[in-house]
Amino acid sequence: MRLLAILLLALPVPALAEKADRDKPTQVEANKMSADDVRRLNVFEGDVVVTKGTIRLSADRLVVRQDAEGFQLATATGKPARFRQRQDAKPGEKEGIWVEGEALRIELDDRNQKIELFDKARVNRGGDEVAGDYIFVDQRSDFYQVSSGKGGEKSGRVKAIIQSKPPAGSAGK
Repeated sequence: MRLLAILLLALPVPALAEKADRDKPTQVEANKMSADDVRRLNVFEGDVVVTKGTIRLSADRLVVRQDAEGFQLATATGKPARFRQRQDAKPGEKEGIWVEGEALRIELDDRNQKIELFDKARVNRGGDEVAGDYIFVDQRSDFYQVSSGKGGEKSGRVKAIIQSKPPAGSAGK
């Protein structure tokens, strides 16, 4: 069960989550759990809910693999799998904005700090929303890419809703 303890301490934390979230305990609830320490694999099934501070992930199934260096690859699947978190407040803001996302499959790569959302993917960040069949997020650079399918597959169109923002320095005027 050593791997389970590592999982609970180091589940991937999405980009720009509140810094305070890192110090919070991780709680995982599911109808069923299996652990294979030899293969460094944990599987949670049935109404899976992961919480860590402001972060909440819900899925039908969560599979977490750990490499030899301790980095994790997690795959959440559901109809859809969902996550929600609050980002750190930017200068001049009282609190950070909420980020919500969903897809039929969400892959989190701890080593490379990347998140991929597959099939019916959607991310809403403070009212701005993007949707497509595939969304890629690089947590290190805060880079997002949305496409109608991974690798050029065409199965739909990318959609974006971008909220009007007041010019810098005009807040409250």
